[in-house]
Amino acid sequence: MSRVAIVEDHARLADMVSQALMRVGIEADQFRNISGATYGVRQLDYAVLIIDRSLPDGDGLSFLRALRAAGRMTPCLMLTARDALHDRVDGLESGADDYVTKPFEMSELVARVRTLMRRPAALTALVASFADIAVDPLQREMRCGARSVQLAPAELQIMLCLIEAAGRTVRHAALEHAAWGLADAVTPNALEVTVHRLRKKLASIDTRTRLTNLRGVGFAVEEVSGPPQR
Repeated sequence: MSRVAIVEDHARLADMVSQALMRVGIEADQFRNISGATYGVRQLDYAVLIIDRSLPDGDGLSFLRALRAAGRMTPCLMLTARDALHDRVDGLESGADDYVTKPFEMSELVARVRTLMRRPAALTALVASFADIAVDPLQREMRCGARSVQLAPAELQIMLCLIEAAGRTVRHAALEHAAWGLADAVTPNALEVTVHRLRKKLASIDTRTRLTNLRGVGFAVEEVSGPPQR
C-alpha cells in the first residue's frame, strides 16, 4: 500500500484527509509541525507530501525549499487558505507540484494526490537526450557534461515531453497534462512558473539548450550557438 505524509497542524482536517486517502488504499502518516515532518521524511520514502502552508514552527514553503535544496524531489501538494495569485506562484517557485486552497472537496484532493503518485510509475530507465543535455528519469536529474541539477516531478515531466518533441513546439495543454495530469488541477501560471524554474536550472549547468516560447501556443527545446546559457 502506498504511503503519503500529511504535514498539517489541524488534527481534524488531517484526520479527514487521512480517512479519505485510506478509502482508496493510500496510507498516511500525520505530522503536526515541521520538526516532526523533517524527522519523518528522513525515515521513510513517501510517495507524496501534503504540506500546509502555515505551521506552528514555520512556513510550509520554507520547509519545502529546504527539502528541495537537500535533493528530495518527492511530489508535493501544498494546502493553504491563501488564494492570491502571488501566493500560488510562491508555492510553485518553492518546488510545489500542486496547490489546493482551503476549503476544498476531499474527492478533488484525493484525485490530485493519485495523479502525483502515478508519475514515478510512468518513468523508465531510458535517459532522454537533446543537444548537450541528458535527463535521467530515475535519478530525476538533468546533466550537461560534468554539471547536474535535480528536477522536481513537474519539471521532469515537462523536460521529457519537450525532449521527445525534439525541437518541435509542444502546446501548453500537452505540457500541463504531462506535468499535472488533471486539466482542472492546473493552477493559473503554473506552466510559466515551472518553465521559469527550468530555465534557471539550464543556466546553472552551462548548457546551450534553451527553452523557447511560441507565444500563446507552447514551448520547445532549442540548441543555440555561442556561449552557454547563463
